Amino acid sequence: MKIRAVVAAFALGLLVVGVPNTQAATTSLTMSVRQTPSATDSIVTFYGTIKPAKSGLNVKIQTNSSGAWKTTRFVAKTSKAGTWKTTAVATSFDIPIKYRAQVNVRGKITYSPIRTITIKNLPEISTAEPAMVIDRLGPGGRIHGADISRWQHPNDKQIDFAKAYESGLRFVMIKASDTRDDADALSLKYLVMDHAAAQAAGLYTGFYHYAILPDVTDRDAIIRDATAQAQKAIWRLAALGGYSERDLPYALDLENKCVRLSSSGACQQYATRANVTLWAETFLELLKTKTGKTPILYSYSNFLESSMNKSAVLAQYPLWLAQYAIDPFNPINSPGLKAGGCYVHSWTGSNCDSQWTVWQYTSCGIAPKYGVPGTRLDLNIFRGTAGDFLNLAKGSWVPSTLDLMPNNEPTQMVINAQSASTTNKLVTFKATVVRPDSTPVVTGAIKLVFDPAIIPAIKPVQTVLRAASGEWTLAIKGIPAGTYLGKVVYTDVSQTHAQSFQSTSFTVTQGPTPTATPSPTATIKPTPKPSTDGCANQIKN
Repeated sequence: MKIRAVVAAFALGLLVVGVPNTQAATTSLTMSVRQTPSATDSIVTFYGTIKPAKSGLNVKIQTNSSGAWKTTRFVAKTSKAGTWKTTAVATSFDIPIKYRAQVNVRGKITYSPIRTITIKNLPEISTAEPAMVIDRLGPGGRIHGADISRWQHPNDKQIDFAKAYESGLRFVMIKASDTRDDADALSLKYLVMDHAAAQAAGLYTGFYHYAILPDVTDRDAIIRDATAQAQKAIWRLAALGGYSERDLPYALDLENKCVRLSSSGACQQYATRANVTLWAETFLELLKTKTGKTPILYSYSNFLESSMNKSAVLAQYPLWLAQYAIDPFNPINSPGLKAGGCYVHSWTGSNCDSQWTVWQYTSCGIAPKYGVPGTRLDLNIFRGTAGDFLNLAKGSWVPSTLDLMPNNEPTQMVINAQSASTTNKLVTFKATVVRPDSTPVVTGAIKLVFDPAIIPAIKPVQTVLRAASGEWTLAIKGIPAGTYLGKVVYTDVSQTHAQSFQSTSFTVTQGPTPTATPSPTATIKPTPKPSTDGCANQIKN
């Protein structure tokens, strides 16, 4: 996660998220086994994934200690994301034992690769208090954590969470969802890879959603979009099986209020303070109401002050505050303080201090030190005691079938406006797509499909811009003169929502022919500026 006012392209990508299984697909089953740190018994965690993903399957653990495979009493159910996990208390030690997992899919048995582990009898801990294993090993004697996303998996490399635990980390916040479909697909991919593995290594896990705000100003439209994006986060959490008591709350990553970009990438339109505040309040409230855990807001002080209104509603949510270049090893140092005066926002205390719960103190942690591929890692510290930390993780949420992401849910499209004139101008369509309950679809995008009889010889360029969830503007460049028939088609490659379309016709007349421009005279290229070190003033821990 980086603090920067940059919005990626709003055009929704076409990466596949959770495409439903086909009967011809070959089932594969993975299993990892790890001794998980515990304050009392020696815990063994088994976890893995099934591909293609399918929920509700029984994964049985088998053991082989005397030359024959025997099925144990330990069974896990697969989640909608295809993940599974179960734990057992070790009763024998210092003997290598072989394990494998077994699943039955439509009468066909599939086994995981065999894993061997030797359980060590750990030194006895004098109390059964769980907080004893929440060591305060971070800077300033605080609980240490990290946050991760696709950027911590260069070339799909895996994170060594056991090394992260041994290096003092006790929690990790995992990017779990994103407003943009392409980025969201990558979030799901690495969430499935990291969630169970981190918990098996002894880490507590939290989640975050990166938000792109809608390009709308109507209050009801803002609420609809925030509700749809919160639904995406809830579906993602439900796909993992909900909250366990080793899960920290979901966080809303809100650090960018640009809602419209120019072709050059410059921001053309920003959301107002009132609209940013309303969107955040709506998103967080729905997440809290649905799951029972109070979510977290991630941002930085200047954004909280300049881009949001002060709100008693927002103040009830824990703040995850980003501020670098302050030494966290000094226990009296704190983020969110101005050199002069106060930051005025929802979490400003009576002494001008920020009432933060988690502090992201660097984006330049030494990644290999914590078992993370690459060079840089975001590092965080928790403000309170081990008991406070466990209170943040307290509570669970088990989703019902209705909480799971739908599969090919019917949709309805409406073309609200269209424009076509001359060949030198764009052909545009504005369309909305809704679910059966008239709420906007959460994922997907639209495109124009020409009637096969009159497809232009040269393929026009289509650009789709998301205004809000379920609302798009489609702009098409390069359509020759003529009369055209076709369909504006909504497609969701994740197959959460079913395809729908509206037929259309339009006429493009010949516009001015562009005049040829002379080739520019060669110029001397300026000397490139030296690259700057983004970690120059940051803590390298």
